[in-house]
Amino acid sequence: MPVRNASAVWQGDLTGGKGSMKLGSGAFEGGYSFGTRFEEVPGTNPEELIGAAHAGCFSMALAGALARAGFPPERISTSAKVHIDKVETGFRITKIELVTEAHVPDIDNLTFQDTANATKSACPVSQALAAVPEITLDAKLV
Repeated sequence: MPVRNASAVWQGDLTGGKGSMKLGSGAFEGGYSFGTRFEEVPGTNPEELIGAAHAGCFSMALAGALARAGFPPERISTSAKVHIDKVETGFRITKIELVTEAHVPDIDNLTFQDTANATKSACPVSQALAAVPEITLDAKLV
């Protein structure tokens, strides 16, 4: 299996500094700062990239689980909201909200919900994020 790479460079102190993050594939490179992470300054941040990874992984894992159950999906769309909060020891990702909509012919809602909920804890990124206190899922058939 391939090993995926990414890198980051930070220059300066926490609040006045700036950095850049780059995917090893070259598909993305972007700047980040205290403002893009903890305020509403335009730009990216690590939590946004975690959200993209989680949404992408969950969608692929759900597609695989549904196909193995005999219900190959036509389309799965997932978004992730990653909450970062100040806690006693600093900052922590406290919650991730996954919202997915799937078009899956011939499946009943109970089977879909069971498969989606099992996938929430089974996808590799969910497993990597197991330290997050709360990961929620709102799954809808469309």
